This record gives sequence, structure tokens and C-alpha cells, in this order.
Amino acid sequence: MRSMILLAALLSIAAPAAQARPKAPAAADWRTPEAENVLVIDTTHGRVIVELVPEVAPGHVERLKVLARKGAYDGRTFFRVIDRFMAQTGDPQDTGEGGTDLPNLKAEFTFRRDAASGFVTASSPWGAEEGFLRSLPVVSQAWSWSDMTQDGKVAAWGSYCPGVVGMARDDNPDSANSQFFLMRQPYLSLDKRYTAFGRVISGLEAIRAIKTGEPVAAPQDRMDRVRVLADIPAAERPSVKVIDPASAWFKAEIARVRKQKGADFSLCDVTIPVEVNSNP
Repeated sequence: MRSMILLAALLSIAAPAAQARPKAPAAADWRTPEAENVLVIDTTHGRVIVELVPEVAPGHVERLKVLARKGAYDGRTFFRVIDRFMAQTGDPQDTGEGGTDLPNLKAEFTFRRDAASGFVTASSPWGAEEGFLRSLPVVSQAWSWSDMTQDGKVAAWGSYCPGVVGMARDDNPDSANSQFFLMRQPYLSLDKRYTAFGRVISGLEAIRAIKTGEPVAAPQDRMDRVRVLADIPAAERPSVKVIDPASAWFKAEIARVRKQKGADFSLCDVTIPVEVNSNP
């Protein structure tokens, strides 16, 4: 049986009654993420769907897909989980001390943004720009700086709002291997210190339900199965639609939230609606 779920996939906003939301999104306001860049993570608390954004960290996105396709993440526990912070997983030893036999990854804390990147600006504080690259919240140098750079681009980086997925590492910036974490709440001090490469677009409530501990005592919560959406047989593949950040609806929603929040506005205040059609 097919079921339709409309999810506020990221962080919900409690808007005052007098502050009306925009009308429902039209068909043209939605986009379909590339199946090759979507991870479907079935956990002990339910299904989590992650959109990967290879433009911001191509090496890390490729590593996650390689390991998922090898089955390396199946059965891995959430061994370090901190309330109002994040849930860490992906260690073959389930201890935080392990990794795979693949070489460690070079840090991709920032990326170079060009005019064709698809970045959508939400605000422009202090000569910077904040916005979205698909579902990922991104902070960037102001585009005007591109006139002064050799490559005609500007530096940008993923920002650690709820649901953002980052790569774990030790003190060496180039030590990431297989372990990753999913944000339960915002923690912007991680920006430009850990590689961000995707975001939970469905199932954040499952991540927030995982047992906490540092480390978790006798961890039982785990990723039962991790697959790339493109690899799932058509008969059981969920279909996913996400609001397009360049759409008229989303621009109106950003304007509404900015008016509501005023000087306190943050990218993490913005909800990105998602529609998931799932086949049990």
C-alpha cells in the first residue's frame, strides 16, 4: 500500500497566528532530487532520507555512496549521540576508533561557488550571503567579491543547521574516512571545521529519537540498511519531491520568516517542505 506523507523535513517554525503562511506550493514549486545523490537510511527508528550535494564536497559524497553500495554501513550503530547536537555513526568497529581500508579523505570544508551553482540567497549580512544550494544551507562570500578573484568564483561552505550531514574526523583535518554525523539541532560553530555534504530531508524525528550517550551505553539504535536511491528496485523505491529554493513559493516563505524573526533571522529557521511517496 502506498502512503503519502507531507513532512516539514527540517526545523519547524512556530509562527504567530497573525503571520499567515504563503498558499500551498504549486506543482512548479517542487523539484525531484537526483536519485544518484539521495541516500535512504533505514534505522531502528524509521526511514531517513538524505540529499547529498556533490558540488560542495565531491570526495565525501562519493565516499558515502561507495561505502553504501558495499554494504559497509548496514548494521552500524549510533555510538556517540549528544542531545541538542548530533548523532554519529559509520564506524565498522562501532566505537569511534575505526575506519575502512580506503584512504582518508582530504578536507572539503569550503568550495568555490560560481554564478551557475544554483545558490539562492536568503539574506546578505556583513558583506556575506546566506542561502540554499538545493536543501543544504550555505554561507558564502558576497558575489561582488568574484570580481577580485582569479577564478571568478567565491568561497562558500555548508552551515550546520538541523539535519545537515557532516564527516567526522580527528585532529588532522584530512583524517575523515567513513564515520559521519547527522545534526539533531543547529551548531554553527562547526562551519568550516568539518566537511558538510548533505542534509536530512525526511526523517529528522528518527535521528532525534536515538538514545544519547558519549559513548552510548550498549548502543542498540543502528542503521539497518543504507542504499543509494537509484539502486533501489522500482517496485519499492520511494519517490521524493522537495521544494525548489529558487521557486516563487520558497522565496515568499523566506521573506515571511525574515519578517517574523527580524534581526534574529537564521537559515536554520527556514523549513523546507518535502513530499515522500513510500512503498512499504
